[in-house]
Amino acid sequence: MIELRVDVAAVANQQIREAESWWKQNRPAAPGAIAEELERASTLIASQPRIGTRARNVALPGVRRLYIARIRYYLFYRVADDPPRIEILSLWHASRGSGPPL
Repeated sequence: MIELRVDVAAVANQQIREAESWWKQNRPAAPGAIAEELERASTLIASQPRIGTRARNVALPGVRRLYIARIRYYLFYRVADDPPRIEILSLWHASRGSGPPL
């Protein structure tokens, strides 16, 4: 099985840093949960890129989302062709009404 490289867009990187900061301050029982779950999700989508459901109401083509239950976030990503890789586009909390502006 070939694993694709995973790249994180600048916007997603900022969202991840903000989520980690909030989580560390407000979830002291599991301060590393965001990083742990993103590592698991990245490994999963790198080896099974079509595992996420197709994202609706987004302008970009081919966007998928993966729900990460432990932290209650959606990870939005797509498979890019040249070179073949995964692009993580957004980390979006499930309680936020609409999805991210993609």
